[in-house]
Amino acid sequence: MSPRPRIPSLSLASTLVVGLCAATGVAPPAAADPCEGASAAAQPAANQAFQIPQPSAIAPFDRPIGHKPVGANDQAPLPTLGKMLINALMPNAGQVQKQAAVAPTPKPAPAQPQPAPAAAQPAPSTAPPGTSVVGWVTGPDSPNQTVQKFAITGTDLGIMWDNGDPSHRQVLLAFGDTNGFCMIPGKQWRYNTLMRSSDGSLSNTVAVPDGAVGNKYSGSPVWRPGIAKQVINSINGAPQETGIIPTSGIAVGPNQFLNFMSIRSWDNYGAWTTNYSAIATSTDNGETWGVYPGTVRQPSNGNEKFQMGAFLKPGPGDPYIYSFGTPNGRSGSAYVARVSPGLIPDLTKYEYWNADSNSWVAGSPAAATPVIPGPVGEMSAQFNNYLKQYLVLYCNGNNDVVMRTAPAPQGPWGPEQMLVSSMQIPGGIYAPFLHPWSTGRELYYNLSLWSAYNVMLMHTVLP
Repeated sequence: MSPRPRIPSLSLASTLVVGLCAATGVAPPAAADPCEGASAAAQPAANQAFQIPQPSAIAPFDRPIGHKPVGANDQAPLPTLGKMLINALMPNAGQVQKQAAVAPTPKPAPAQPQPAPAAAQPAPSTAPPGTSVVGWVTGPDSPNQTVQKFAITGTDLGIMWDNGDPSHRQVLLAFGDTNGFCMIPGKQWRYNTLMRSSDGSLSNTVAVPDGAVGNKYSGSPVWRPGIAKQVINSINGAPQETGIIPTSGIAVGPNQFLNFMSIRSWDNYGAWTTNYSAIATSTDNGETWGVYPGTVRQPSNGNEKFQMGAFLKPGPGDPYIYSFGTPNGRSGSAYVARVSPGLIPDLTKYEYWNADSNSWVAGSPAAATPVIPGPVGEMSAQFNNYLKQYLVLYCNGNNDVVMRTAPAPQGPWGPEQMLVSSMQIPGGIYAPFLHPWSTGRELYYNLSLWSAYNVMLMHTVLP
């Protein structure tokens, strides 16, 4: 086995953090409930007109324990993510090694038309290799003002994908359990929410404009100005449901597809039980969603390997859409399936990679064999134009953000390369989700921080 990459010494960083906590007024230790401590203190007075309908079956407001990383320290300081503190927390982290550039083997079928280039792509940088925190995407400290604009004081995940609309190119962002104003009964808890962005510079964060009722290109689908609506509702497919959590998204033509999991129970740290996974679709840029009944995967007969998904658009010459699957929680291995883009809602048309036969097996998730050994947390995947390789990000068993590369979606996948150590950002990091417009040397990705229960944008410059 290859040795783990060395982690830069944190002794100097720790000293700086201690000094900055006193100098900059970093918030006191985070409580278990985001309606206590820093998040609550930063909230403006609630507008009672923002009272929203509650789901028929809702989870307790406390953040789901199953999404808490193993060993996360709720008593860690809440970073304000000022520039000095960023430098202290992330001193030249993320020393990754470039893999040999090997293009995936082209398939004989004709290639799908390539999407039009996105406007305002991030400019190339001469920055040295390494990882840094850009800023908050959500929460009271975000320049997006998600508290005021969307009644989002706390949320997680922030899965990103290109909407594929050549006339109005945007990135859609799907979030998990979402909390609103704490002083309102029910605290405006929502199963999930969605935002939209046309920002390609990403210099401060993923900029999100205001939401507007019925405007499918506004910053978020909203019930009314000032409150983002829940976008995927329960299909009442299980007697006990405590969450509807998005895991990946992709666009094919005018259709948006969002893979999600129905949570039966939040168990121990980093562990949960699902009722099923399924795929929702939208034809109006994420404004409204419906669920394909035929996409429901009960956790049995091999479908337990695909309770969480990570969609992947292929490299040049490949006509398939790929979907990586992992079981409940963060301890399982990753598997991969492929399907023609026009057949995403038809599970009978999926093919599953079986390493024993070195072939794709049609219609049998039980035939899928691991392509990445566990433990694999929430993951995202893309074809990287700079590396000419496929790339995945996830958190490993140490809650470190790691990257792997491969010449094909089925592998062979290279060793883990450290991007962010869990020791460098205290409070529990999880769920690194790649920005779809950063496919070159510079990687931008969202990362959730448990202690703040919000999402921040990260930046890694590859060697």
